[in-house]
Amino acid sequence: MKIKSFTLITISAILLIACQEKGTQQAPPPPQLPIIEVETEDVTTYSEYPTQLEGIISSDIRAKVSGYITDVLVEEGAPVKKDEILFKLETRSLSGDASAAKARVNAAQIEVEKLEPLVDKNIVSQNQLETAQAQLETAKSDLRSITANVEYANIKSPVDGFVGTINYRDGALINPSDMLPLTRVVKTNKVFAYFSLNEKDYLNMVDDFNQNSEKQSDLISSFPELILILPNGQEYPTKGKITSISSQVNRQTGTIRFRATFDNIDATLKDGLTGKIQIPRKINDATVVPRISSFSRQGKEFVFKFNALDSTVTEKAIDAERADPYLVIKSGISKGDIIIGSGVNKIKNNDKIIPTTSTMDSIVNSFDKVFK
Repeated sequence: MKIKSFTLITISAILLIACQEKGTQQAPPPPQLPIIEVETEDVTTYSEYPTQLEGIISSDIRAKVSGYITDVLVEEGAPVKKDEILFKLETRSLSGDASAAKARVNAAQIEVEKLEPLVDKNIVSQNQLETAQAQLETAKSDLRSITANVEYANIKSPVDGFVGTINYRDGALINPSDMLPLTRVVKTNKVFAYFSLNEKDYLNMVDDFNQNSEKQSDLISSFPELILILPNGQEYPTKGKITSISSQVNRQTGTIRFRATFDNIDATLKDGLTGKIQIPRKINDATVVPRISSFSRQGKEFVFKFNALDSTVTEKAIDAERADPYLVIKSGISKGDIIIGSGVNKIKNNDKIIPTTSTMDSIVNSFDKVFK
């Protein structure tokens, strides 16, 4: 029993000494972090909106008469000229109708020619002649209509452009009421990019870009050149220009439709392509902080303000908009305030730090290297 008691006492003593030694260990020093002064810069922000592209001409090709397709004379993507025949329909029944209509015209013409001298000799009345002439005109009208239908069986392109997807092939029975067009001919040396702004964004842009103008045309010309971001994230090399703004607000969506125009000399842009429109806005002497100096929590942005008296940091909520590599500050901090430049993920509210003086440029450059 004594041995067991001694063993327990020894173990207890060892544990006590270990705890005392652990208690005498010093706490880790505060982290060493750069501090910077909030400055002002000339920056550019970008408002971004989804868009879908359309050729400046986008014409559905539809049949005007019913019939079976006998010939498809073009391929998808092929260039075509105005009035070039794209499809041919079977015309045998129409040709038969045309022959019958011609016969009726001839018969009516003979009747008129027979009655004219008889009227001159007062053998038949003028009313009989007028009735025959009316029947002749009706027969001619029927013939013109049938002849037009025969011509409509040759389906032509109404514009210069390029052939889109061909939805029907040889042997297909088509009707003017079909949901799908036969194809579409598009002209894409220029393309339209349509996008919509909500009422708030629209009014803000009017304030930003149209301060000295009163007319709609002045508003359009006051907008800067636009950037098109393609679906692969690349920027299209040619910038566009806003060419029209809807005069109405869509009552269902509360948005206003804009149309921008982009040159498409190299034919990279296709009808139906999607992307994003970026509208740049330059802000002079904006109060800014590097994006790397901020952190997000519950949908809000924060920075750590440095307190020189005790070397502690205080969370400050900021209202800001992105202008890479900066955040443009609307409220929360001011020019001249001292904040933590980087490493905000290493500290929390009221922590002490060991400050090292830095500059906004050096913080921004380090941010660029990290994300390149």
